[in-house]
Amino acid sequence: MSDTSNGANGANGQQKPQILGQPHALSDEEAQSITEMILEVQGSSRQLTIPAEDLDEQATTEMSPEVARVVEESHVLDILHRFNRDYLYGLGRFDEYQHGMLLKWGDGYSRKHIWITVEGDNLVFATSHERKCGKPYCRGGHHVFTPEQWHSIRLINEELADQFKHPIYERSDD
Repeated sequence: MSDTSNGANGANGQQKPQILGQPHALSDEEAQSITEMILEVQGSSRQLTIPAEDLDEQATTEMSPEVARVVEESHVLDILHRFNRDYLYGLGRFDEYQHGMLLKWGDGYSRKHIWITVEGDNLVFATSHERKCGKPYCRGGHHVFTPEQWHSIRLINEELADQFKHPIYERSDD
């Protein structure tokens, strides 16, 4: 029996060569180019923001100053913009609300989102699970970060990476 731990066997029993290389972050120009190419190939005319005519008259598209301060100081939006650029190729959509923000991506049956709100000085992430997960900041359905916690960029980056891996799936109204 041959050792295949270093690669997969091809159709004729020979090992396929491994792909070597290092991942790299995309520049803004590369990401924009890829976004445009994907939209062109898909033939999509989808807007990446909510058109003003689709908003309810009482809807807000801006975070309140207190919420914006927490979002800015926690760097949560900066990290999400990088995720959107590097992993979603700029096809994610950011929606702001008075009490928080939402990053949506996908279409139809694959629509997903990360929902972030601010309650007092706490940064709150809606989770894809309803039961407590064992993390000290889990409140069952929400991960609540105090200012001491959200000032740690490492902790916020880890939470957003986890949220990105396990997003909330939107139910279709169809």
